[in-house]
Amino acid sequence: MLVNQKNYQSIWFEDNKTFIIDQTLLPFSFKIILLDTLDKFIDAIVSMKVRGAPLIGVTAFHAIANEMSLDSSDKSLKATVKKLSATRPTAYNLFWALKEIEDYLLQYPPTQRSEEAYKFVKEKEIEDIKCNQLIGKYCGEFLIDYHKLKKEKIFNIMTHCNAGWLATVDYGTALAPIFYLSELGYSLHIFVSETRPRNQGAFLTAWELDNMNIDHSIISDNASGHLISNGETDCVIVGADRVVHSGEVFNKIGTYMKAISCNENDTPFYVCAPTSTIDWDDKSEGKEIIIENRDDFEVSNIMALDEKNQSVSSGRIASLGSNFRNPAFDMTPRKYISKIFTEKGSADSNSKSLKVHKS
Repeated sequence: MLVNQKNYQSIWFEDNKTFIIDQTLLPFSFKIILLDTLDKFIDAIVSMKVRGAPLIGVTAFHAIANEMSLDSSDKSLKATVKKLSATRPTAYNLFWALKEIEDYLLQYPPTQRSEEAYKFVKEKEIEDIKCNQLIGKYCGEFLIDYHKLKKEKIFNIMTHCNAGWLATVDYGTALAPIFYLSELGYSLHIFVSETRPRNQGAFLTAWELDNMNIDHSIISDNASGHLISNGETDCVIVGADRVVHSGEVFNKIGTYMKAISCNENDTPFYVCAPTSTIDWDDKSEGKEIIIENRDDFEVSNIMALDEKNQSVSSGRIASLGSNFRNPAFDMTPRKYISKIFTEKGSADSNSKSLKVHKS
């Protein structure tokens, strides 16, 4: 997508070397960094230089390819998979990606694995982009039909966190229908929930929309219920870090509250996610999924630009003696979800409907 009128992906190869956009510095600084060791890949995932379930999966693909160029033995492959699988416990695409590439590479002798790994990853990047474009099309066309959109009438969508192109290789999931509708000329206004902690809405989603010239307003997370209840929001669209095949959705903390508000006020609540985010194996209806708990610092501090727009620093915003809790995700029960959109089309939030989307 566009950054200063130039097209970028969130991750890419140059001469088989991996480059990413450091998302911890956005929106105040745009920096491209090289990942060329396993430790750098792991740090990028854990520190959220890359984030968003689909992008975490593709970053794992890149990490494996890099390691195969150094040591393509079975021992190296399995050790790398094990290390990467310990980085983020909730996002399902990570585990899907590691199984996909490990199963693929084990078909080949070690002498062929490096070449095959790079070929595999490049194909998966293209697949990710096409997948996200289809999600945008299916959800976008549904919105046009179901909500009877007219190009001259503003349609108000609320988002949570960042599920745009920065969360994928390109184009995004929850922002994909927004980009699709914008490209068709529909008038949109996006309520961008700031999404504490880490402010991925205010920092990343707003930055994407700004670069694409899409009208938006950043709101505090606590304003979302008010804007839903008074009819200012036509629908809420979110992404997902894991969709359990029975219909429950794990996403950035705060998603659940928005879903409850939508249910209480008859406002549609939509989820956009690729099938690689669907956990087909869980038997607990999400009850046994590990919720990642992150560092207290993300709650106690916030990054900000000074009043002169010259320097960026992190400042504490809480009492020095306070303790913190920082769960990164919550689970939205299926009863609150209006539709789930994948690259296969739309589904209701239940096993029978989602099963149709299984490859």
